[in-house]
Amino acid sequence: MARIIDVISHPNVMDDELIYREPQEGGGDWRMGSQVIVQESQAAVFVRQGEVLDTLGPGNHTLSTANLPLLSGLIGMVTSGRNPFTADLYFVNLKDLPQVGWGTNPPIVLETPGKGFGVALLVTHGVIDIGIDDPVRFVRQYGIGKPILRLRDIKDRIQTMLLGEIGTLLSQSGAQSIPEANQLLNDLEGAMLARLNEQFASIGMRIKAFEAKPFTAKEATLDELQNYIDIETYERIRRLNVAQAAAENPGMGGGLASAGVGLGVGQSIGATMNPDQAAMQQQLQQQQMMMQQMMMQMMQNMQQPGAAAPASAPQAPATPSTPEEIQAMLDNLDLRFANGEISEETYNNLRSRWEERLRGMTGG
Repeated sequence: MARIIDVISHPNVMDDELIYREPQEGGGDWRMGSQVIVQESQAAVFVRQGEVLDTLGPGNHTLSTANLPLLSGLIGMVTSGRNPFTADLYFVNLKDLPQVGWGTNPPIVLETPGKGFGVALLVTHGVIDIGIDDPVRFVRQYGIGKPILRLRDIKDRIQTMLLGEIGTLLSQSGAQSIPEANQLLNDLEGAMLARLNEQFASIGMRIKAFEAKPFTAKEATLDELQNYIDIETYERIRRLNVAQAAAENPGMGGGLASAGVGLGVGQSIGATMNPDQAAMQQQLQQQQMMMQQMMMQMMQNMQQPGAAAPASAPQAPATPSTPEEIQAMLDNLDLRFANGEISEETYNNLRSRWEERLRGMTGG
């Protein structure tokens, strides 16, 4: 015979608890006249067959068709009916959870035109006071089917939503520097907190307080940026970086050496190298010098009298015969395109042709 639940309550709430189901194994047997005691800062939500139904607020409740209209209508109960019915009861903790830590992992990407790589990786950390604002919506999102739900179970979700919303607000604000981004953080601690809460309202939660340390920039090489930005942005930054390096170092050799074109050199300035790393760096520099000499020779061939071409078309290059020479030609195309010497259409056509020939040689 089924055990009827006559009196139920959940007074012992853990500090990080969000939802607690009674009974824990699910499928409790109830009847009109059963007692449900709901503590202050709690809500009790009935769920039957995966459907969220009636909610009870703080107080001592005797179940009836009056306070369970949806559930009683679903199971066909009549006034004063004593027929048992099966349902899950979820106690929802409505207290604010204070000092919940968060941090920028991954960093937030901020575009900074004309500065460095043109983007900055913003990092910071802080705390929020967060809680459940709409118990029905929250149970529907995260509670159904779980005997207990704690903050740690959805903390990654909260972090992702928080960083996504901050990133969106930064983009909409037009901030293009770290001081401007920090001004937005100050606003989030005040007037803009309501905008931050618009996203969290969709899952039935609210942020009561928001605190953050000022943004700082994460140091990263151009290669490391690939982990955080799309390929189109990365290629644009790479071309601009090549052009900037060429402008700062007179002569083709200086420009290519500074940019590390085609060699994947991503060593951060001031980094400490062990003997093995130093030997590898020296080898890369030797390869780089050979590549520069090869490209300078190619440039001289292209600039010989009678080899000039209209401004809208590239000069006729010497024909590369090895994978290394083809790669050098591709790097040269990147540089010329970044410097505005050739059109985008010409650049795309030539790059496609040489990449196809390179794949034919290397089998890639």
